[in-house]
Amino acid sequence: MKRIATRFILSGIMLSALTVLFQHCSDPETKIRAEADAIHAAALTLDTHCDLPMLMHSRPDFDLAEAHDPHTSGSKVDFPRIKKGGMDAMFFAVYLGQGPRTPEGYADAKRRALELFDIVHGIANDHPDIAGLATTPEDAVALKRAGKFSVFTAVENGWAIGKDLSLLETYYELGARYMTLCHTSNNDICDSSTDSVEHGGLSPFGIDVVREMNRLGMIVDVSHISDDAFWDCIEYSAAPIVATHSSARALYDHPRNLSDEMISALAQKGGVVQMNMLSGYLKDRNPERAEALQALRAKYPRGVELTEEQRAERAAALKEIDERYPEELATLQQVVDHIDHIVKLVGVDHVGIGPDLDGGGGVEGMFDVSEMGNITYELVKRGYSEDDIKKIWSGNFFRVMKEAQRVAAEWSS
Repeated sequence: MKRIATRFILSGIMLSALTVLFQHCSDPETKIRAEADAIHAAALTLDTHCDLPMLMHSRPDFDLAEAHDPHTSGSKVDFPRIKKGGMDAMFFAVYLGQGPRTPEGYADAKRRALELFDIVHGIANDHPDIAGLATTPEDAVALKRAGKFSVFTAVENGWAIGKDLSLLETYYELGARYMTLCHTSNNDICDSSTDSVEHGGLSPFGIDVVREMNRLGMIVDVSHISDDAFWDCIEYSAAPIVATHSSARALYDHPRNLSDEMISALAQKGGVVQMNMLSGYLKDRNPERAEALQALRAKYPRGVELTEEQRAERAAALKEIDERYPEELATLQQVVDHIDHIVKLVGVDHVGIGPDLDGGGGVEGMFDVSEMGNITYELVKRGYSEDDIKKIWSGNFFRVMKEAQRVAAEWSS
């Protein structure tokens, strides 16, 4: 009787375990997660805008091979977290905050830009078993097949060329495949979306810059530029243009975002809008926090070289602001709302991913690079197909890269 009872008890336990397992496997959320994981692994995942080089320039001891805490390290990107997030490729920005528009200022901009190019190259060259430099979509495909991460390069803020058009070719030869024409202030190329009117769009020099970028095959990035400058780029660029880290103004009215009219024009030209994940461009911010941060930026401008003492002072001041006025982050769902809006407006061929990590980007649900898979999960959850998700991750942007090269080839023929 004891054997029968024991067998009965064991059978009951096994049946209960199988029931739980069956229920777990049939759970809709589990199915969505499994589907998303498979799609994420199959897609070539590309982030078109990351500001890690800026941090590495100020912190030469930053170890990319070590996993860091995004809340305490100041960075949301390193190789262990890149691997955890299933990322295959990123554009690392040679970013310069706007400085003096003088001969001395231009010389300093060139010097600092070249230092940042060295840092970007080092991300790949110092870790040959993990990463490789890439300048074409084909490079990225080959590196993914080899199990390696693709390091793309871009320039953020045309101040890096000053008034020297030839520097575009210098930077192109160093790997830059797009340039953001300006940043938060006007430069000699164009007006910024967050500055007063100076040129009324592109300057005459700015028109020459766009044409030279077309000749080289360097993509024109309209993130940060004024509306008038955007429309000038639509008119003067022979190749598609992109917004590598912007969002939809219809969902949040900020000058850094693009209006529906602008998105439609960009799409008609064959371009792509890559989703930014900086909360200030997605939702209202605590006004006291915004005011405190503005004062901090005025005292320690981004992109300006600081002494070790100034960096420590800035870090302490930022910590105090975070404690007094904790940031209320936008959510990943809000980001994907912007994707939905653009897809409904112009189709899935004109949207992509550009979170602006280490440049202020990172939202609830996608705070650092380790959580990139959550983007795919949210897209699957909303009914996007595998083909569409692959377009969003890299297919759309790579199409623009190829078209820029085609235009350049025609230019030289």
